Amino acid sequence: MVNNRPENMEEVLKKAEVLIEALPYIQKFNRKIIVVKYGGSAMSDEALQKNVIKDVTLLKLVGFKPIIVHGGGKEISRWVGKVGKESQFVNGLRVTDGETMEIAEMVLNKVNKSLVTMVQELGVRAVGVSGKDGGLLSVDKKYADGQDIGFVGNIKEVNPKVLYDLLEKDFLPIVAPVGLDDDFQTYNINADDAACAIAKAVGADKLVFLTDIEGLYKDVNDKSSFISRLTAGQAEELIGGGFIGGGMLPKLSNCTSAIQNGVNRVHILDGRIPHCLLLEIFTNQGIGTAIVREDEE
Repeated sequence: MVNNRPENMEEVLKKAEVLIEALPYIQKFNRKIIVVKYGGSAMSDEALQKNVIKDVTLLKLVGFKPIIVHGGGKEISRWVGKVGKESQFVNGLRVTDGETMEIAEMVLNKVNKSLVTMVQELGVRAVGVSGKDGGLLSVDKKYADGQDIGFVGNIKEVNPKVLYDLLEKDFLPIVAPVGLDDDFQTYNINADDAACAIAKAVGADKLVFLTDIEGLYKDVNDKSSFISRLTAGQAEELIGGGFIGGGMLPKLSNCTSAIQNGVNRVHILDGRIPHCLLLEIFTNQGIGTAIVREDEE
């Protein structure tokens, strides 16, 4: 007789409890679109990178319709350095001359196909596109406080047809933030801006930003001021009150804009935490900051 009873039944039961806790969320978000903006340290660390891709793949397999929008900032800076140039930024935006634009597009395409490969290794079909494909992202020139920073695009229109077609055919779209202007000139696009614009255009139920911070603090120097949940209106009050600064200011502005344009919920998560995406979406407590509509307060 073979005894297959687990040695630690308590651990096995805990696994069952986790699955049961996730069930109502799986039911609620079945067939809903979720846009995941992927960048920062989670992209440069191979182990974290695989965890993020596993998370997104699992979301796909349990019924979500995920779209990944990725950056590539650190990798672009590395390659810019390789050709003897120094990366310059104005208000967090990369100054992008013609040569830098070529490097950025090359790196973003490389990153894009690497992510496609990782998803497909897990048994899910993925297709990598840039904002050029199918007229997905149309842009004009973006200025930083009136300063010309080169080929940096401001998104003026999103044509989501290519994304809808891929989702309908059961593919997982992975988007590189590059777009074209009216003269078909190539522009680099801030990945946060691209994710926000795409989430609004496809009517995403959720928009998730994977970042290098735990979430939102009223006072970044006071860990007890962590905010796990707030409305878009409360977020605007924080911005207006001068509580939010640095790189979080444009990110939070994107969050409130997404909520005001039909996205149901926006999450700011620490991408350095393994499986942060699953912990935020499938557990009652969550681990990051959620920005919600006023009627959810």
